[in-house]
Amino acid sequence: MQTVTTLHTLRQTVDDLRRTGPVALVPTMGALHEGHLTLVREAAHHSASVVVSIFVNPRQFGAGEDLDAYPRQLAVDSAKLKEEGVTLLWAPDAATMYPPGYATNVSVSGVSEGLCGADRPGHFDGVATVVSKLFNQVRPDMAFFGEKDWQQLAVIRRMTRDLDLTFPRVDAVHGVATVREADGLAMSSRNAYLSPPQRAAAATLPRAMTEAIARIRDGQEVRPTLAMLEDQLLGAGFERVDYAELRDGDSLASLTGPSDKARLFVAARIGGTRLIDNMAVGG
Repeated sequence: MQTVTTLHTLRQTVDDLRRTGPVALVPTMGALHEGHLTLVREAAHHSASVVVSIFVNPRQFGAGEDLDAYPRQLAVDSAKLKEEGVTLLWAPDAATMYPPGYATNVSVSGVSEGLCGADRPGHFDGVATVVSKLFNQVRPDMAFFGEKDWQQLAVIRRMTRDLDLTFPRVDAVHGVATVREADGLAMSSRNAYLSPPQRAAAATLPRAMTEAIARIRDGQEVRPTLAMLEDQLLGAGFERVDYAELRDGDSLASLTGPSDKARLFVAARIGGTRLIDNMAVGG
């Protein structure tokens, strides 16, 4: 595996790789876990070369969020990627991504509003900006993202479609199913922030969501069902529920009842750590 940190070397190397077949990109912020590695394996299944980027993007962190505390372990991550057979690691620093005088922002309306967009103003502008830069830098034939961050995936697909990007095309922006721990908690780099008691309580999140989905499918009203879900989380030790909403999986429009593409979205805080999850509800 080759590691590059300059844009000139990246472009030169990717041009060489493209001669051997399709190139896939897996964008990450590092602190890699099994969820990230699942994306890498899926990318390898569909391409000749896999490029993984590691960049902790300051533009998607708001005031008071965990930018400084976000885990950075490049050597450990690099070893994991090498073991997975990754072709190229793109590891730029902040000055490379946002050089002096940088003044451009990419903003996607609609799907970025509500849910995490309401609680984290500017977050999805930061996501869209850095991903558009990564797409332009690597020019991959395809890219892979985890479905745990469903709203993020929707933002990236909307951006790719609206800007008529061809590297990758919108139909080559792939979502990969959420990878979960044995107790159902969605894998996340932020799970490492949880103390053992908090980690045990966090498993209430997927259980409560699964129970709420079963009630909705059985015909119970959505609003009281989601209120019950919030009570379960607060009773288990979560300090706050940022949202618990039923939305269309494509448009992210709010729903009052189940539909073929309905999904349940939840964000809640425990011990200062914000956990998010989403699950399909269906009709």
